[in-house]
Amino acid sequence: MNESLSTTADGRTMLQMERRLSHPPLKVWRALTEPAELSQWFPMTVVEIDLRAGGALRLDLGSDPNAPGPSVDDLHITEVDPPRLFEFNWHGEVLRWELRPDEGGCRLVFTHTFDDHAGAASFASGWKTCIDAMKLLLDDKPIPDEQPSAELHDSYVDAFELDTGVSEDTGDGWRVRFERQLTAPAETAWAALTEGMPPVGDPPPQAFTVDSVSPGTVTAADAPTILEYEWLADGRHPAGRVRWEIRDEDGTGHGARLILTQSGGVETKDRQADALEAWRRPIRRLAELLRADQ
Repeated sequence: MNESLSTTADGRTMLQMERRLSHPPLKVWRALTEPAELSQWFPMTVVEIDLRAGGALRLDLGSDPNAPGPSVDDLHITEVDPPRLFEFNWHGEVLRWELRPDEGGCRLVFTHTFDDHAGAASFASGWKTCIDAMKLLLDDKPIPDEQPSAELHDSYVDAFELDTGVSEDTGDGWRVRFERQLTAPAETAWAALTEGMPPVGDPPPQAFTVDSVSPGTVTAADAPTILEYEWLADGRHPAGRVRWEIRDEDGTGHGARLILTQSGGVETKDRQADALEAWRRPIRRLAELLRADQ
């Protein structure tokens, strides 16, 4: 499977996955557009499809005790060209399926356009699992009930270089920022880093630090979500803040979202590049611990 991640002209993230299938376009088209077949490999159950531009793809959201009837979600179909093209909008995200004849079979080209760049590894691992399941359906083989593994997820983090941070000027200084989708909930990630909650005024736990950044004392702590502490430029005087945030609600559903920042004043701007490199190590170490725990 050929896979790539790119940025569109309007700044959105575009994931593309291409796979050759040994089945003719018409057979694959049925797997893409007939609810009974689509529901076997798609991440949600499809109730019905009004297969036309402007029609709806209706998803079953499961039972809702507060609703008078079944809970459904209608997705807007934007393009249809049987058996070549099927595109729909999933609450602002665009999913596009193209079939191209290829030596007795066809080439499937899937494109997912979205805003959450840090979530790309979750989307890629999820769609790879779905497309693998679709191939099993086409081959008349049983489809296992499984979720993407942490190993698969993190392989896309590496392939798409999603573990790199960004550096920015803040007017009165600088900041480096890392955002990574984790493969476990916040409580599990916190437990992998430390036990309990360090008191304000104490040194931060070692797992929240790097050797090149001298830690001061904890200024904010709220397990399993927030740890913030001062860092010291010369081992004595506070020069800025390091802040870890681990939030389930900001994740893709595969786990919590980690946001790590280090900030400093203009007098420590020479430390900015080092910080951008240093923080990759503890984040990767955390990801390794979470993989080992699954």
